[in-house]
Amino acid sequence: MTAIWRFISGRRTAWAVLAGTIVAVGLLFALLPTNKSDGFPSTGLPDSSQAAQVDAALAEFPSAEQTAAVVVWSRDGKPLTAADKEAITARSAALGEESTAPRATAPRFSDDGTAAISVVPLDKSTVEKDVGKAADSLRTVAAKNLPSGLNSYLTGAVGFQSDISNAFAGADVKLLLVTVIVVAVLLIVTYRSPILWIVPLAVVGTADGLAGLVAGALAKPLGITIDASVSGILSVLVFGAGTNYALLLVARYREELLRTQDRSVAMLTAVRSAGPAIAASGGTVALSLITLLFAELAGNRALGFACAVGVVVAIAFALLVLPAALVVCGRGLFWPFVPRVHEHAASPQRAGFWTRLGRGVSRRPAIITVVSLVGVGALSLGLVGFSVGLSQTEQLLGNPESVVAQKIVDKSFSAGLTSQTVVLAPDAAAVDAAKLASATDGVDSVRPGESANGLTRLDVSLNAAPGSDAAFATITNLRSEFADATGAVSKTIVGGTDATALDTREASQRDQDLIIPIILVIVFVILALLLRSLVAPVLLIASVLATFFASLGASNWIFQHLLGFPAFNTNVILFAFLFLVALGVDYNIFLTTRAREERILHGTTEGMIGALASTGGVITSAGILLAAVFAVLGVLPVVALTQIGVIVCIGVLLDTLVVRTVLVPALVFLTGDRFWWPSRAGRKDRTAQPKVEEPESVPV
Repeated sequence: MTAIWRFISGRRTAWAVLAGTIVAVGLLFALLPTNKSDGFPSTGLPDSSQAAQVDAALAEFPSAEQTAAVVVWSRDGKPLTAADKEAITARSAALGEESTAPRATAPRFSDDGTAAISVVPLDKSTVEKDVGKAADSLRTVAAKNLPSGLNSYLTGAVGFQSDISNAFAGADVKLLLVTVIVVAVLLIVTYRSPILWIVPLAVVGTADGLAGLVAGALAKPLGITIDASVSGILSVLVFGAGTNYALLLVARYREELLRTQDRSVAMLTAVRSAGPAIAASGGTVALSLITLLFAELAGNRALGFACAVGVVVAIAFALLVLPAALVVCGRGLFWPFVPRVHEHAASPQRAGFWTRLGRGVSRRPAIITVVSLVGVGALSLGLVGFSVGLSQTEQLLGNPESVVAQKIVDKSFSAGLTSQTVVLAPDAAAVDAAKLASATDGVDSVRPGESANGLTRLDVSLNAAPGSDAAFATITNLRSEFADATGAVSKTIVGGTDATALDTREASQRDQDLIIPIILVIVFVILALLLRSLVAPVLLIASVLATFFASLGASNWIFQHLLGFPAFNTNVILFAFLFLVALGVDYNIFLTTRAREERILHGTTEGMIGALASTGGVITSAGILLAAVFAVLGVLPVVALTQIGVIVCIGVLLDTLVVRTVLVPALVFLTGDRFWWPSRAGRKDRTAQPKVEEPESVPV
């Protein structure tokens, strides 16, 4: 590996590396196919799910090629006039001309006289080709020539899909633009140079574009679809992790430029020193992400695969392309603060804020540990009373038309009228299954439908709002009643939108129970191998877990009291754990690997103080930048992405400013050389006065 890095950092060979990279990236962009969907993320339930079984069976029914839109008319809660009802009837007839079943669009007026509803059957393939066009056409017809004050709204399957597609419309461009602006501003502030930020941003930006392309090309033969939400998270992760690695490498490079005149030698030393930490940190993130391939939900597998590929690409660009680019640009890249060689540059201790902080923590490690844990524990109390799972109307920010319409339906009609619960019963047991369903609490009505392949379809309307806990309870009761029945009725299965949401939540919980322990084992093994210690990984993982629970608690309080989110979305906790633990360990790796290096020369206590002095500024900058990048997810009007962005943002800031800054050093000072057990002790702290060692005696 040293030979590779020597080639990359050579004055002449660095040019060859950059030229080769440009050619290779150009060819990949030209030749690789894309595999990305602009639609809403698909959960991809396992075959064991009843909802998945119902969907598979319905594909053989005559109506398999049909879907439905729901149009609602209202005067904002006021009674409809005679003119309103006449206009609504005319509009329903006009909607029939757009429908595959014209008579089915006849309007239904609410008992309180404040709203009307029309169900519009549509050809499924036509809608799927362009859901936005289909939705706009229905909206235009429904709103034409309405009396003043009477409004029409589109909801149901087509309405929600249209609003979701609009939420993700242009998501890549919007996320990329905001992310680039945030990263550029923070890099300028960090480097205090009008030039230097351009190089790491260009390298990371290229890595981001290539990562999406490579992930899509590799996913296609595996049957994995990279949808808009996965693409957005992938871009944010590559920018966040890539700029973090760039900050660490540039900081170490600048440090070496103060020691040697030859920039190639400085880069070689920097990449040999920081490279293993960057590779270990990125490897931890990539391996943690790849564990999602064991998940039941296809959406989780897609996210894990794509983001793992993205992190690997980010590591490659940080360790291979960025060093060559920095060497080619020379010292002038740091203008106006160009690093110059001076005789005191080799001093192992830096006077300044981080050194003073480290010594202050070393004097009272027990008190600081207790105070830090109490503060983190207090934030964790925000989890009291938390819940998981959002209803259909709670998953988009703002007031999209489909959500407004659904609220009108919930108020004026049966709450579950626009939701689709489908029961499939054997033909011989269809009547008994219908009676059993009608007698189940929470069921509003049961309507027998078509038959195919020995199964009869029963369309069930629930009393509860779509995606609510009450709807899930009714689905669970229905399944229990059918399972406990005798004869052919016991073979009845329940599916539909609410059943799919319920099965998704349960599958997500199973994924969470499986993936989280695997991630913890992976992180422990990597830390143990990297630090050659069994105690350090335990303490570092414990600190990251404390950060995770504290960030969840603080975020839950913000969601419920400030943003109005009643619960976490289904996969948010798993994704937040994945990003916080994997990325949080990054900073601990950066700190503790430097502390281990300094410990050999100066002992455990002085080594940690030196590591904090050397890495404090760059890690803090990296943490603030990563938090800001993840916060960018909030620009999309999707609650799940906003929640992930807020949780990771808070968690990274806690980890950077509290846990890594004071808690981890305090734990090291408390445990002393036992922190590195079973590794042999370094120099005793009493002999740890600053010394200038010969270059060849300093391990890299």
